[in-house]
Amino acid sequence: MNKPANYSDSMSLCETLDRVLNKGVVVAGEIVISVADIDLIYLGLTLTLTSIETANGLKLMLAPKEQA
Repeated sequence: MNKPANYSDSMSLCETLDRVLNKGVVVAGEIVISVADIDLIYLGLTLTLTSIETANGLKLMLAPKEQA
């Protein structure tokens, strides 16, 4: 595919943030703090980053339909 002469392969921070907020991103991870191979603390983390407009749209799509 031919790219225009002024096309850049890199995205600016603003463009990246706009894309993330429009689509949304979920980051999940686990942290275990242990001493001498004994697990002391377990943290399960989930981070969701999206715009309010996108979140409301997903809520409407995923909400169960009420039956009359």
